[in-house]
Amino acid sequence: MASTTFTLTRDNFGKLVMTAEDGQLYHGVAPVRAFPIQSPNEGISLVQGDGKEVAWIDHVDSLPEPARTLVKEELEGREFMPEISRVVSVSSYATPCTWYVETDRGPTQFVLKGEEDIRRIGATSLLIADNHGIHFLIRDMFDIDKTTRKILDRFL
Repeated sequence: MASTTFTLTRDNFGKLVMTAEDGQLYHGVAPVRAFPIQSPNEGISLVQGDGKEVAWIDHVDSLPEPARTLVKEELEGREFMPEISRVVSVSSYATPCTWYVETDRGPTQFVLKGEEDIRRIGATSLLIADNHGIHFLIRDMFDIDKTTRKILDRFL
């Protein structure tokens, strides 16, 4: 079922409930991004607990306001991938080393175990995994400050 005509609410347990155009209720639906890095606001599927798709959202901004807010809240609660805006410094250019970074969620530090934990995603994006398995995203490595680019070049 691929539809954008539905309403979303939360039940007493905080789970999303989708009411389809025909009135059918789907309890415990979850939004899943089709392209979480390249197009995070496009191609979102609402799926049931068993993975069956019950609705498709072409673009999150096309949803009416109550549903848009609920989908964004649910995605933020399920996904944690801070986006690095700047690498302030690194403790060493040999791994393991500690990276001190600024992200869209505030300043933090993490330990990079090895260069293999930095992966290229597409032509311009990087995904960096820390020693705890948290993934940090650099959306465009060519659109960052000179210091960050210089540090990245040492590891790539």
